Amino acid sequence: MERPVNESAQPQPSQPAGPPDADRIARTLAGDRRAFDELIEKYQRQAVAVSYRLLGNINDALEVTQEAFLKAYRSLASLQNPAAFGGWLLRIVSNLSLNFRRGRKLRSQLPLDDLLGPQNESAVSTGWGGTSNDPTRAIEGRELGDRLKQALTQLPEKQRDAILLFTVEQLPQRQVAEILDCSVEAVKWHVFQGRKKLKELLKDVM
Repeated sequence: MERPVNESAQPQPSQPAGPPDADRIARTLAGDRRAFDELIEKYQRQAVAVSYRLLGNINDALEVTQEAFLKAYRSLASLQNPAAFGGWLLRIVSNLSLNFRRGRKLRSQLPLDDLLGPQNESAVSTGWGGTSNDPTRAIEGRELGDRLKQALTQLPEKQRDAILLFTVEQLPQRQVAEILDCSVEAVKWHVFQGRKKLKELLKDVM
């Protein structure tokens, strides 16, 4: 399991093939490490391609993919449907890639009108992190940004993820729907409800 992801992997998807995943998973859980190596070889290119599409950097994609395989290995016993390993792995890759991307550049300048929808002019002008040249306004903007981040943690998971993926990460709604395993209409609803809840949580500072 310590074998690294092959750095010669290119960011193009391939079609996984070979023996059933359930057999390899059963062998892995029985202690056969080589069986999991076979799963790595089978899904490596596809996993790197997914991560690369989200991160735009092959080195970052390789790092995240390696982490995803390690997480999958450690959580393998929790997988209820071994035949669904491929989709399960790619969801892990997507989530870790987005977390990596968010940590690399959580947009400190993201306007509040993008995140919450239109507000009054004085609230919007500070932005998430405060882009005003007025030092007082800049401090207020930073404080509001901190409050906003705290408020995000209070949202239901689907609402928070929909807002972060669609508004912060600016992913297409269809891609957000695939990651959240829901319909595009559900994504729109989660974003709408999340923004509504954020406005309620921040009404004392808006």
